[in-house]
Amino acid sequence: MSASSAIILFAHGARDPQWAEPFQRIQTLVAGALPGIAVELAFLERMTPDLAEAVARVVNSGAMSVTVVPLFLGAGGHVKEDVAALVRDLEQQHTKLEFQVTSPIGEDDELVSAIAQWVVRKHS
Repeated sequence: MSASSAIILFAHGARDPQWAEPFQRIQTLVAGALPGIAVELAFLERMTPDLAEAVARVVNSGAMSVTVVPLFLGAGGHVKEDVAALVRDLEQQHTKLEFQVTSPIGEDDELVSAIAQWVVRKHS
């Protein structure tokens, strides 16, 4: 598939491969909703691909712009420091590629509300 833009869903990673299943489902849903955009899933640690590998994949698919979406509930050190540093390094390696990093998903009011509603339903 040739896509001029790409989304990289970026999650923490874990030792247990099953941990990644919800993120893989998110990737499948996003890719299905945005068929003209390359959608990759990458991990900070313990799982592959890492962010650099995912960027290489979308570059090979023809991407000229990449949006990195941190799938983190909060903007702790990983988001504020690690993601920023990784993207800076990638910008230096891929000077013609335009990068954008969204806020972490946990900062979205709609998502926070959906989680709260889910907790309330489970408690009822």
